[in-house]
This record gives sequence, structure tokens and C-alpha cells, in this order.
Amino acid sequence: MSHSVTITRTTTSTTNTSYIVLNTGYLKTFPGILKFFELVIGAAIVGILAFNYDDYYRYYSTGHQDLFHFLMATTFMIGTFCLLLACLTSLSTGGIIAKTIYELIYHSIAAILLLASSTVLLLKLRDRKHDGYMIAGILGLVNTVLYFISAFLAHRSYRGI
Repeated sequence: MSHSVTITRTTTSTTNTSYIVLNTGYLKTFPGILKFFELVIGAAIVGILAFNYDDYYRYYSTGHQDLFHFLMATTFMIGTFCLLLACLTSLSTGGIIAKTIYELIYHSIAAILLLASSTVLLLKLRDRKHDGYMIAGILGLVNTVLYFISAFLAHRSYRGI
């Protein structure tokens, strides 16, 4: 199946000492904004879980739902960072990668696994009160919605709609 790729003119900035071109215009697009917020929320989840990890295990050491959520948030934060970095450092990557099935698969799996890990963590916390983990679980649900929106946009882009 062949796709046509349109490269639009974007604002770029370069430095004289390096040849790295930053496609700052990508952050002004809706997929770029979504990836940026997915990255920021993922970093917040990882930070909250890392900060509360030892404190939590002193009081509630049953199950590993928090570790599953920690692993999923870290995995998709790193993956989103790599995608965003690739789109920012290349003028054509943002337009080309959106036409492939990779983004659809990545965002769909991220949404499903973050939904599962957030739900399991919040269900574990319904009987216990731990604000840091509750915030991490809710942020995980917010990030799930962002990943579902990204998967929907990736599906439309892949199908050529």
C-alpha cells in the first residue's frame, strides 16, 4: 500500500556549532501537543511512584499493583520520549511515522496497558488511603485518555482519512 507524504514548512532553529535541526513546529501540531503532554504526565507518574515507593512498602506490602503501574508508566514515558525526540530532530519524521502502523500499535498498547495498570492500582487503593498512589492512578487514567486519542488520530492518519 503506498502513501503520499506531504512535508509542510515548519519553523526550525539551528545553531552554528552543530548540525541538529529542531523541528519546533511539530510541537504546534495536535499530535505533537498530545505527545508532549503524554510525556509530562508520564514523568509525573514516575516521579510520584518513585518518591512514595519506600514509604508505601513500609505500610502496605501486599501485591505488586503499584510496581506494574510503575513499570507501564516508565515504559511508555521512555517510548513517547523517543517518538517525540525523533519528530523534533527531523523535518520529515512527524509526517512519515504518522502514516505507518507503528504509531497505531504503540498508542493502542500504551492505552490498554496504562488503563489496566491504573485500574488495578486504584482498585487496590479503594480500601486504603495513600494520596500519592491515588494521584498516580488518576494521572494514569488521564494519560490513558491521551493515548486513546493518539491511537484514534494514528488510525485516521494510517487509513488516510
